[in-house]
Amino acid sequence: MSVLTKCYTKDSDLVTRNVAGETIIVPVRNNVGDLDSIYTLNVVGSTIWELINGKNSITQIVEAVHNAYEVTPEEAEKDTLDFIKNLEEAGLIHNRVE
Repeated sequence: MSVLTKCYTKDSDLVTRNVAGETIIVPVRNNVGDLDSIYTLNVVGSTIWELINGKNSITQIVEAVHNAYEVTPEEAEKDTLDFIKNLEEAGLIHNRVE
């Protein structure tokens, strides 16, 4: 399976809020928000976050980023892949396995 065909889902133990155009993500551990692990996403990161729904492939997310922002398809792919990798390493998203 190509990395671009993968679909990701968000971890279920998160609280997410949109504040002033940014997305704030707070992991929940033992029924309590982990305030030491708060993540703040900028506008582009927020766009990618919203597109991670278990249905959109990385290719679809890259296309959306390319169409929404003034970046080349190559830049959109590299930046999206880097961002997805960071989210996965932080445990905020998981590869959806069918």
